[in-house]
Amino acid sequence: MPTVLILGAGSDMAVAIAREFARNKYDIQLAARNVASLSALEQDLRIRYQVSASSHAFDATDFTSHAAFYRSLSQAPDITITVFGYLGSQEKGQSDWTEAARILHTNYTGAVSILNIVADEYAARGNGTIVGISSVAGERGRQSNYLYGSAKAGFTAYLSGLRNRLFLKGAHVLSVQPGFVYTRMTENLKLPAPLTAQPQDVARDVYRAVIAKKNVIYTKWFWRYIMLIIKSIPEGIFKKLKL
Repeated sequence: MPTVLILGAGSDMAVAIAREFARNKYDIQLAARNVASLSALEQDLRIRYQVSASSHAFDATDFTSHAAFYRSLSQAPDITITVFGYLGSQEKGQSDWTEAARILHTNYTGAVSILNIVADEYAARGNGTIVGISSVAGERGRQSNYLYGSAKAGFTAYLSGLRNRLFLKGAHVLSVQPGFVYTRMTENLKLPAPLTAQPQDVARDVYRAVIAKKNVIYTKWFWRYIMLIIKSIPEGIFKKLKL
């Protein structure tokens, strides 16, 4: 069976993605900083879906460990999905570099570090799929979360360039642009229900897009048009808005 590596496997979105791929008979490699927290999910995937599942320690911000982590996998994954992220505190990060660095390194630098390694291996063997969970927050900077948004903007651009690089090598890159999603990361935010997805919605969209070899998807789908409107607002007006 094909194998999926899920980086940041402890998040609500990652759990839903793991279950969606396992339901469709993919073996699952779970990777997260707190590897002990993955035990219950690993057992559930094995029993419920009759697939192979394993857990691995992975820290997105421990860049020097990434090559050894990837080499340690018993089987190179056919699909690698980066789900890890850190929303953090914009207000704190404006004056506290430790918080700002954590936001930037978790959402951008860490993803680039591990995916450079995966991309080299996929290019060498001539196949493989990389899925990057980015965010619509990266499409235009807003005062309420521009540290997080800038990291996601960088990640979106990285995925676009990586897709361009890997296309002729036979590997594929999917960029996922979620809008609001109900997760533990957003549980303290007041989210508009009609615009907010469940983790299961994102998981289904990701699986279908991988099978269809899509390049970029928005989830929910209408965020593509919401962001088109937001990006079209002239800067002279946009900078005056409380967003």
